[in-house]
Amino acid sequence: MTLERGTRLGPYEVTAQIGAGGMGEVYRARDTKLERDVALKVLPEDFATDPERLARFQREAKVLASLNHPNIATLYGFEEADGIHYLEMELVDGQTLAERIAQGAISIDEALPGGKLKIFHQDAWEAFVSKALEVS
Repeated sequence: MTLERGTRLGPYEVTAQIGAGGMGEVYRARDTKLERDVALKVLPEDFATDPERLARFQREAKVLASLNHPNIATLYGFEEADGIHYLEMELVDGQTLAERIAQGAISIDEALPGGKLKIFHQDAWEAFVSKALEVS
């Protein structure tokens, strides 16, 4: 299900599709109450009827809500309107990762401004991810 320009979801008016992936489509939308542009990640209609996929989408929302980092878009909310489940997120303008990679290799300096590199041991990373997924 692709949302057309002008489609309303709660206080949001869709202005353009900006991406699509395995767990949904992402749209630029206008928050008509707060008069700001946001990103809406919409769970596909066939996934919304699958309890397991809907639960995964809800876990994603909870994990995003628990994170606070300048390189991660802020989650504003998780909503449902007219049977459509969606995440309301900060809209971050700029290139997609795919667009940037198409320009060539990314240097270490560009990828890690200031040269700060933090390496997680695999067990520590798996524990972090496991804990994050328990947020349901």
